[in-house]
Amino acid sequence: SALCPQWPYCRKHCSYCNFNKYVVPAVDEAAMGACLVREARTLLRLSQVQSITSVFFGGGTPSLASPATIAAVLDAVASAAHLPASAEVTLEANPSSASTSRLAGFRAAGINRLSIGVQSLDDAELQLLGREHTAAEAWGAVEVARGLFPGRTSLDLIFGLPGQSLGTWARGLEVALGLCDNHISLYQLTLERGTALAAQVSRGAQPTPPQDLLADMYQTARAMLVAAGFQHYEVSNFARKGALSTHNLSYWRAEQYIGVGPGAHGRFVPWGEGGRSREARVQTLEPDAWMREVQSQGHGTRRRVVLSPLEQLEEVLALGLRTDEGISHERWRHFSPHLSLEAVFGVPGEARALQQQGWLLLDGGGLRCTWEGLAVLDSLLPDLLCQLQRR
Repeated sequence: SALCPQWPYCRKHCSYCNFNKYVVPAVDEAAMGACLVREARTLLRLSQVQSITSVFFGGGTPSLASPATIAAVLDAVASAAHLPASAEVTLEANPSSASTSRLAGFRAAGINRLSIGVQSLDDAELQLLGREHTAAEAWGAVEVARGLFPGRTSLDLIFGLPGQSLGTWARGLEVALGLCDNHISLYQLTLERGTALAAQVSRGAQPTPPQDLLADMYQTARAMLVAAGFQHYEVSNFARKGALSTHNLSYWRAEQYIGVGPGAHGRFVPWGEGGRSREARVQTLEPDAWMREVQSQGHGTRRRVVLSPLEQLEEVLALGLRTDEGISHERWRHFSPHLSLEAVFGVPGEARALQQQGWLLLDGGGLRCTWEGLAVLDSLLPDLLCQLQRR
């Protein structure tokens, strides 16, 4: 299983972000850290997971936590399950909380991979996004990170900003390629309801990015990154020199993962409670309420849903097709021992039509999108899900 601890606090609200995050005058880090440790132990016991393949500290802004807190969580994980020395242990970091001493502290605590929320290397774009760092600060943070985590420093970039042109995006990506390590994540801006940026666009203060332009930006980025030696291994993720994110792949391969912390999500079988079916779990959102629940009952699980066999296959399909490897026959059989990929998608229907149109492949390796299909996956999935549901 993978483990996903969440640090829910940020120093400010970014204009585009609707994640479960909190800006508070002061954080009781000792209490939060103790609760992360306790919930991790509890959920590992309930899952009866024997080995943790990867750990990903997300948020919020987990680089605002102290290295001592990160070390305490990792020590708790290692005491409750096997945490191999080779396990990928990632921390999300903002450039504004990524000083040399702080990053060195995280490395000493057990972090071996960084995911840095650069988002843009243009000061005007950073201001529009409400980020608290400058382009120069982002550049400096990445250089420091690459010195401490060579080959294991990932950059996050956002495209499709209001007013952003194709040329501006391409030039910005060219600059990022001169800075980056061996992994880049590209995210198309989503105007989430309730965010400041969505409100600005809604009232006409910022232009709505045209869909055709967004598609051109994505295709341009794919071409540039592949030309620079990157493998487009997932819809939003690119890696070279074998630097694929083990943790991210665990999601897309529909492996078990345990969410720890306020608002964390998980997928695992709670054998320790007598469960026999995979559950979707969501932890209590608000940090103070979550901490009270952890202190009283050992964990703050607010919602748990037993996933039906069909719901599990829907997740396998929707997640697996996001990768260039797709869904292997072996992985499909793990969730569907009595109905093969060929029996579902090799018969006349939507999937065969998509194969004939050049969007999809079904062969000895399994089911996967073509290069062209990966770019339009969201438009392919409804038909494929319908075909699956009829079987």
